[in-house]
Amino acid sequence: MTTTNDAGSWVRSWGASPQAAHDGLGSLDDHPPLADVTLRQVVRISGGGRRVRIRFTNEFGTAPFTIGAAQVGLAVPGGGVRPGSERVLTFSGASAVTVPAGAPILSDPVDLPLPALAKLSISLYLPGRVETCTCHDPALETGWTIPGDAVAAPTLPENAEVLPVRALISAVELLTDAPAKAIVVVGDSRADGAGSTPDTNHSWPELLAERLAERGVAAGYVSNQGISGNRLLNDGIGVAALARFDRDVLATPGLGYVVLSVGGNDLGISFAPQDGPLADFLKMFPGAPVTTDDVIAGYRQLIARARERGVRVYATTIPPYEGAEIYTPAGESARQTVNEWIRTGGAFDAVLDFDAVWRDPDRPSRIRADFHAGDHLHGNDAGYRALADSIDLSLFS
Repeated sequence: MTTTNDAGSWVRSWGASPQAAHDGLGSLDDHPPLADVTLRQVVRISGGGRRVRIRFTNEFGTAPFTIGAAQVGLAVPGGGVRPGSERVLTFSGASAVTVPAGAPILSDPVDLPLPALAKLSISLYLPGRVETCTCHDPALETGWTIPGDAVAAPTLPENAEVLPVRALISAVELLTDAPAKAIVVVGDSRADGAGSTPDTNHSWPELLAERLAERGVAAGYVSNQGISGNRLLNDGIGVAALARFDRDVLATPGLGYVVLSVGGNDLGISFAPQDGPLADFLKMFPGAPVTTDDVIAGYRQLIARARERGVRVYATTIPPYEGAEIYTPAGESARQTVNEWIRTGGAFDAVLDFDAVWRDPDRPSRIRADFHAGDHLHGNDAGYRALADSIDLSLFS
């Protein structure tokens, strides 16, 4: 047993912002209830470390649920676990734990040397029923449900079924041998990686983590807190960024940098036609329409709250979206106004000009044809790679 003092040495290496299942994209709607089942999920960490702990979540649960057993190990393709890497997870020394409604819970740390960009397999057995699943929707990395207690199964059983969301886990935290800092990205679907190829880790935050790992940058720990459909000011698909900022960002172990990449949905939804074919879709986004001044004020709030913690705050400009269903000329004008403030207002420590990277030189209100996923709104793999490659890594040195 190690006698190392862990205090102040933990850093978050992977994260997924918790959501209520009914505040997601509906991916879990037709899935059988989670009861007497093992969840096996794969996550790719960013920076490496020598000890690991997992943050499980019931933060949107309406009742307690029990973890009957849990295990972590190095993932191998197809849902297996590398022999010899398996580690049983405990909770205050016990192999089982009840997670209260509305709360997260951290596992006890276990020794497991992990290189940067390692893929972990996290398995947990649920002996009882989970009444309301706290999840992240979508997962973009395949996970599975397995009947009964299959936590220790070295390979994926034939009766496994695909789990369409990231369920009941929200973070992987590591103890490092050297000083390290976490970069937390707060964003919407374009940070979450919507439009990228599943199981390839091609969101721009994950691609940024690859570049940082290649350079050996100490701040090579990236926690992606993007939520598809998320807004800065109002709830809807996920809790608004202003409301979740303390939990998803300021409470992050090892926090060093914040990247704000949110606000586009606030403008797009507010200026979209409120009737016609989009009427039912817009019901997912309650709240009064917002102005550019409202969005700028929201940014200022997040900046002030982050700087109280002594961290640097960067922002991305809002990329174009003409051709998407929510596009209007008024929304485009609002996007340009907010982007001009982001670039020239002097409020941020640095600006990542994603608009400049993605816009079509011949029609700047549109994304370049080779960078979007076919919907004129989200990136494809090449588009997200271009965003990640455009970032000056010295900002995190």
